[in-house]
Amino acid sequence: MSQSRELQLHIAQLEEIRSILNAMKNLAFMAVSKLTRLQRLQSQVVAHIEDNAADFIAAYPDILQQEYQGLPVYIVVGSERGFCGDFNECLLNSLAAQPCHGIIAIGSRLIGHLESYPYNVMATLSGANVEEEVPSLLEKLFAQFNVVTHDQTLIAVYHDQATNQVKHRQILPISMPVVISNNSLSLNLPAELFFSELLEQYLLAVLHEIIYLSLLTENRLRLQHLDGAVNHLDEQTKKLHRKSQIYRQEEITEEIEVILLNIEMQ
Repeated sequence: MSQSRELQLHIAQLEEIRSILNAMKNLAFMAVSKLTRLQRLQSQVVAHIEDNAADFIAAYPDILQQEYQGLPVYIVVGSERGFCGDFNECLLNSLAAQPCHGIIAIGSRLIGHLESYPYNVMATLSGANVEEEVPSLLEKLFAQFNVVTHDQTLIAVYHDQATNQVKHRQILPISMPVVISNNSLSLNLPAELFFSELLEQYLLAVLHEIIYLSLLTENRLRLQHLDGAVNHLDEQTKKLHRKSQIYRQEEITEEIEVILLNIEMQ
């Protein structure tokens, strides 16, 4: 097979790979657009619940007297897919100097790195590929909370798209300053029951927000990496096209020389 023909086959392979990567890039772009809206709305929900919790705690400051003891448990939100650089390694490295009772690891790619770290893995869960899978993931996560004792501190570890940094966020016990108020609240439930149900709603809302933030950062990184890969393939393809043209010109020249030589020998 001629060199120009070999290069044309290589170019065809690169163009096929480029088509696949470009489709993945477009999916990541659409995911970023959708998750940006969802995350903004979910953050508003969390802020509203926190405002209500602050008003309640101000009226019932003794409600936070429960003691949380022992080392914290970390919920580490990694990725289910690749093409996002050192996304998962950064999460695990951020725990290196932290006191830790154990971790609940989310995301197949993250789980694949665990054997290189000395952490006590209490549970592992497949992550969400898209936002529609988040409710199912949270249902499985809540089912795993039985491995955590009631007096254990829960801290979520995830990528915060606003800062592009790994964030450690305490989710239980709910963390906020206590401002004692003389204003009374009119409740239809006993204070303890109301606070218990408030915490349940808060935990569900804040975990939705955290996973949306993580997915948003993951897809932005994936978009960045795939865009770079597509541009690199375009440059390589251009170079191969030029090289193929040079080889083809040389082959044509050789063919002409052979024809002329045959004519002279007749």
